[in-house]
Amino acid sequence: MKKDNIVLRLLREARPIWKWLILAALLCLLLVICSVLAPSILGDLIDVLARHFAEPDKGGLMKELSSGLLVLLGLYVGYSVLSYAKMQLLNRVVSRYFTCSLRIRISEKIKHLPVSYVDQTPVGDILSRMTDDVSTMGNYVHQIVDTLMTGFIHLLAIAVMMLLEEWLLALMVLALTPASLWLSSVVASKSEKHFHDMFTEGGNLNAHVEESFTNFATTKAYHLEKYTEEKNDIINDRRRAAEAKAVFTSSVVRPIITLSNALAYIAICLVGGWLLVSGKVSSVGAIVTILLYAKQFSSPLEQIASGFGDLQHAKAAAKRVFKILDMQEQTDATGTMPHAAEGNIRFENVDFSYDKDAPLIEGLCIDVKKGQNVAIVGPTGAGKTTIVNLLMRFYDIDKGRIFLDGIDTASLSREELREQFAMVLQDTWLFRGTIAENVAYGKPGASREEIVAACDRAYCDHFIRTLPEGYDTIVGDDMTNLSGGQKQLLTIARAMLADRRLLILDEATSNVDTRTEVLLQKAMDNLMKDRTCFVIAHRLSTIVDSDLILVMNHGKIVEQGTHRELLAKKGFYHEIYTSQYEI
Repeated sequence: MKKDNIVLRLLREARPIWKWLILAALLCLLLVICSVLAPSILGDLIDVLARHFAEPDKGGLMKELSSGLLVLLGLYVGYSVLSYAKMQLLNRVVSRYFTCSLRIRISEKIKHLPVSYVDQTPVGDILSRMTDDVSTMGNYVHQIVDTLMTGFIHLLAIAVMMLLEEWLLALMVLALTPASLWLSSVVASKSEKHFHDMFTEGGNLNAHVEESFTNFATTKAYHLEKYTEEKNDIINDRRRAAEAKAVFTSSVVRPIITLSNALAYIAICLVGGWLLVSGKVSSVGAIVTILLYAKQFSSPLEQIASGFGDLQHAKAAAKRVFKILDMQEQTDATGTMPHAAEGNIRFENVDFSYDKDAPLIEGLCIDVKKGQNVAIVGPTGAGKTTIVNLLMRFYDIDKGRIFLDGIDTASLSREELREQFAMVLQDTWLFRGTIAENVAYGKPGASREEIVAACDRAYCDHFIRTLPEGYDTIVGDDMTNLSGGQKQLLTIARAMLADRRLLILDEATSNVDTRTEVLLQKAMDNLMKDRTCFVIAHRLSTIVDSDLILVMNHGKIVEQGTHRELLAKKGFYHEIYTSQYEI
């Protein structure tokens, strides 16, 4: 995306709130009117005072001043009220309709991105884009109206008023303006790269913090607190350095404007005094008015200069946000299952690789009949989990076809396909909520009776009832009020309640003690009845009764058969099976 297009797109993103922005612009116009009228009225009042002291009139001074003072008071009160109204309008509209809308769009976008994006992108970086970067964009939309628009209108209005009041002195103020604005924009543009680096390192910092707290127990166990702290300091120092460069570069603009205005202010005082003495200026009030306008002139110039710096800040943030919004979404079919799945699965000459330069699975053929219990075994990196990823279409195959009950899964929508599967993974996952809500995650809207029945079949009803609040006990994946085995039983109950015809088990008993493993195995036996099951096994003792064992190595099925048949072959399965018992 070209740099110039980023600003235009940022403005297009604000189209849904254009009516509110127009209202804010009108308020800005009224503020400018109040601001530019005040010096003119004040100059007239000074002329009244000058005439009074030149020709004293005891009875008429207060009468002449009172009307002007009331108007001046009204202007300043009106300015304060309008400023507050504009601030409330912009804050609420931008926060509610712009930043909130962008965050929702990013969230929806991520739902339609390939799983590989979430796998390869740190969570902290995604959160940084959705929070910090979007907030920065929202602030700039605020600045467009509040700073740039007001600033330019204010400049134009002050310039007109000065020229009408005393054109020679006005030209002295205006002469330095083009050069100041040009120099400000050039200097501010240099800060964009530093702001981009700042946001990137901010995302890295958030990712590190999120990782540190997620693995807090591991950090403590291995005494890695100092290492974690040092890594945090390194990333934080890079972010600080980038931010310091960005802020310094963008902050240079304001002193340039201040210097320019100070030179004009000095020139007005000197030349104005000379013009007054020489009689070329009609009154003291005219000089005072120009001085007040010159003082006002610096404010919108500084606003505009600040806006140039904020623009670079916003462009750097917008690049990161638009990068997500512009990512190519995964295509999806719209087909549906003509009937409930029976559970027949066939892989036909399937090729797949995570990296196109490093093939993983080539020419894979599997034929699984409904109700079969299929175990997938092999060394680390053999492609066991990849089979599951392809079944669920977390990743799309490069070549070949996968059939469910004779229907090409590529013709089904991902949602339709995944509704046919239940999963119990090695790493349990519970969200913060009640036990009943966690179990019902597999079947939203399930009744309490259905939840209890599923937990009973999963052998977790007993321990649930011993908890203080029973099924209403609050739990979470990061909480310690449940053991690992109890959490795993709840995930089995969740799959039991979902009642899908196909089941994926990723060594669900590997992280528990032997006694709990027996209970889990009973629960899984109940779960696996009359279902087509794919079991990823690391401990081969758990799959000796499987109907079919697929032995994988380097992405290929090197052996398949029952436990007895494979042992009798004295091949690769026999080798890894006996090696486990030797260990």
